[in-house]
Amino acid sequence: MPPSSLFEKSSTFSGVYTMMIVNRMQMLYFFIIMPRYLVKPYMIWGILGVGLLSQINLMLLAKLFSSNYYAKGYPGFVQLFGKNAVRFFTFLGLFPILVKIDVLTLGVGEVVHQYIFPSMNSNWLLLSIFLVCFYVAVQGMEKTIRFVVIVFLSTIWMLIIFCPFFFPPIASLHDLYPLIPHDWSGISWSGLLLVWTSMSGPEMLVYLAPWLSPKQKMLKYLTIANTISTLEYLLLFTAALLFFGSNYLDKTRFPVLDMIRYLQFPAYERIDIVLISLHMFVLVFVNSILMLLFYGAIRILMGKGEEQTTLKGFTASLLIIFVSSLIINQWFWKSGGEQNIWMNLQIGVGAFTYFLVPTFLLVATKLKGCFKA
Repeated sequence: MPPSSLFEKSSTFSGVYTMMIVNRMQMLYFFIIMPRYLVKPYMIWGILGVGLLSQINLMLLAKLFSSNYYAKGYPGFVQLFGKNAVRFFTFLGLFPILVKIDVLTLGVGEVVHQYIFPSMNSNWLLLSIFLVCFYVAVQGMEKTIRFVVIVFLSTIWMLIIFCPFFFPPIASLHDLYPLIPHDWSGISWSGLLLVWTSMSGPEMLVYLAPWLSPKQKMLKYLTIANTISTLEYLLLFTAALLFFGSNYLDKTRFPVLDMIRYLQFPAYERIDIVLISLHMFVLVFVNSILMLLFYGAIRILMGKGEEQTTLKGFTASLLIIFVSSLIINQWFWKSGGEQNIWMNLQIGVGAFTYFLVPTFLLVATKLKGCFKA
């Protein structure tokens, strides 16, 4: 691997790639547990409301791509903020990236451990996931972005599997009432925050701007991606309501997966294993992007933002992430337990960064006064 290959760019990607990246980033882990935190049928309106707020946020994000700064990558950020400020913001950004990788890896890893490899040591499972992510990420940012085509096509069709839950004898309209809350105190604000965090991820596009075509209609493709994600959340939550009912929906840890286990297919009995295995593609893709960004951030902190990348440096940054995941898994992550502090931390941090990054960068760019006409 040539030392400069991790962040090299030979071409830019069209808006279709942008759409696939955003959609898969929004459908990573939290949709698996989301129904048990919403529970009530009237939370359907909450999903729609969060989807609308997410769209407004994406409008701000799309506006950023009309600036001259972000397509330049690191030099553009230096022009916008100055080198010292960029290093300070980079330092602040390391923690959200690290927490996101750790929580999502441990969360999806717990699913794999429970449904596919219950007797396997979870630490070895984590090592396997990180090795696959390392293999993808070490190909470089450009090839990692291309991987999203396989990821998207391998997973977008999964909604078809949930169709039987919308028809009798499973489905009953009674389970969808009440659609209007009798008591507003029953609204799960923590559940809505979870949905908002689930929609996060598109803010990472700012750091992928050098690889995205500047000529694409960014808002159009962001809107398509956000609409698909919102519909997916609506369909999955509605299917869970129809299957479990609101009285029992919060009794299962992974309602979306437990539903699938009740379906019978003549060709293959454990369809949940197939779906989980394919969904691992999404985790590998997103983790690979985040690992490259984490390595890039460390290089900026060390004053090497414009120097060539090295395999040794990338491996060292990956070891930092892996060791942090092992520590959290060993002492802080209780499999089968209630929502732990690390998941709550990711929900809070993810919600905050999804709101803050587009807003802050848009204000900073406007103050600098550099938007294309």
